[in-house]
Amino acid sequence: QVQLVESGGGLVQPGGSLTLSCAASGIAFGLFNMNWYRQAPGKERELVATITDEGMTNHADSVKGRFTISRDNAKNAVYLQMDNLKPEDTAVYYCHAKLQSDYFQGSEYWGQGTQVTVSS
Repeated sequence: QVQLVESGGGLVQPGGSLTLSCAASGIAFGLFNMNWYRQAPGKERELVATITDEGMTNHADSVKGRFTISRDNAKNAVYLQMDNLKPEDTAVYYCHAKLQSDYFQGSEYWGQGTQVTVSS
């Protein structure tokens, strides 16, 4: 069975930090691109950060310089370090795994989501 289990969300004050974790099981983790998405109330789900199977990263402009995605293949885990948090970062954050392939649409999986609230 495939599972993506997220943790690390919570309430933090503006300017504070949180680190989200996503532990994967049931997949060949090293073959997957990993992503973090978020969805704020009343807004569309947006891609926050990506890390490929090879370790290359991309971050949305809205979080660039504040958030950092990383992975530890030995632990089958992906992380999102969030610094200098702003109220606009308040959202449910989702872990997403997608099999890397140049030739076909790879399998993909979603975590359950974890709430991040940035407020005084």
